[in-house]
Amino acid sequence: MSAATWLVLGASSSIARAFALEAAGEGANVLLAGRDRDDLDRSAADIGIRHNVAVRVVDFDAEAVDSHDAFVTHCAGLAAEFGGGPLNVFLAFGLMPDQATIDRDPDQAQRTIQATYAGAVSVLHRLAPRLEAQGKGHVVVLGSVAGDRGRIKNYVYGSAKAGLHAYLQGLRARLFRAGVTVTTVKPGFIDTTMTWGMPGLFLVASPRDCARACLRYAAKGAEVRYFPAFWWIIMTIIRNIPEPIFKRLSI
Repeated sequence: MSAATWLVLGASSSIARAFALEAAGEGANVLLAGRDRDDLDRSAADIGIRHNVAVRVVDFDAEAVDSHDAFVTHCAGLAAEFGGGPLNVFLAFGLMPDQATIDRDPDQAQRTIQATYAGAVSVLHRLAPRLEAQGKGHVVVLGSVAGDRGRIKNYVYGSAKAGLHAYLQGLRARLFRAGVTVTTVKPGFIDTTMTWGMPGLFLVASPRDCARACLRYAAKGAEVRYFPAFWWIIMTIIRNIPEPIFKRLSI
C-alpha cells in the first residue's frame, strides 16, 4: 500500500515544522507549503536526509485566495507522483498581531481575519472534494483556546479562531460521510515565535510535543482536543464566567 502524503499548510511555523518531521518519521511523504521558501527548503532537506521519504516544497499564501485552485491541483498531482497514497492535511497558519496594534490600526483586524479564518476556509473548501473522492484520510487543523471566548486581550484573533472552529464542525460532518476525519486541536500556550515575548504566559508546552499529539489525534480520528489536555478545564471555567463579571476581567 502506498504511503500517505501529509500536506502541511503554514509549514514554516514551529509546530508545523515539528509535525512534518514526526509524520515523515512514521513513513509519510510530505508537502511543505508556505511563504518562506528558504525556511521550507531547509526543512525539506532535513526531512529528506533524516527519513528518506518524498518531500517537496510548494509556494502557498493563505491571503492569495485567487491562487488556491491552482495550488490544490498542484498538490494533488504531487501526491499522485508520490505513489497515490491518501492525501492528509495539517493546517497550522494564522496571524496574531497583539490587540493594541489592531486597535491602533483597524486594517490589521481585516488581515488577521483573512489570514486566520478566510484563508483557511478557502483552501480547505477546495481540498474537500478531493478528500471526499479518495474516501479516506485525515484533516488536522490548529485552532486555539482563544476561540472559546472573546477576551479583551485578543478578541479579534479569537473571533477568527472561533469562526474556524465552527467551520470545522460543519466540514467534519461533511467529510465523515466520505470516511475522512477532521480534528480540531485547540492549543494553549506553545513555545513558538507567535507567543515569544508575550506577557503572562504560563504552562508553556513545546512544539514537538504538540506535533506528536496532533499525529496521535489524527490516528484515533479524534474530533476536538485541547493541548495540553488540562486546557479543557481552564477553558470550561472561562466559558462559564457570567458576562457581567467577565467583562470586568483583564484576561
